[in-house]
Amino acid sequence: MASAKGYKDLIGWQKAIVLVNQVYDATSQFPASEIYGLTNQIRRCAVSIPANIAEGYGRESTNEYAHFVSIALGSATELETLLLIAKNLKFLADEKYSIVIGNLQEVLRILYKLRQSLRARKKAA
Repeated sequence: MASAKGYKDLIGWQKAIVLVNQVYDATSQFPASEIYGLTNQIRRCAVSIPANIAEGYGRESTNEYAHFVSIALGSATELETLLLIAKNLKFLADEKYSIVIGNLQEVLRILYKLRQSLRARKKAA
């Protein structure tokens, strides 16, 4: 299906895994009262990104792959919003926010390009 040997070879998946680690580190300092709130939701969004890339890669069709990449994009944009909320609530320091959001924006760019490529492949077929 895809040109990479496996989903673990995809740069977008690799960068999303790094992002998950950064998000877990960043949220480890959130207030304990947020463990079932914002902390949990931010972590779930982050984990959803590489998980959906991998699931889409493993599907049988380009349509399904593009669908899961779109889900990953949705999770990434939700994560962007939640990180801003955490920063505004002073749960996340500006410096840590800048690092995480910079990596998230790189993942978003990769995912937009991947989705565009899959859509073009779908039209060509």
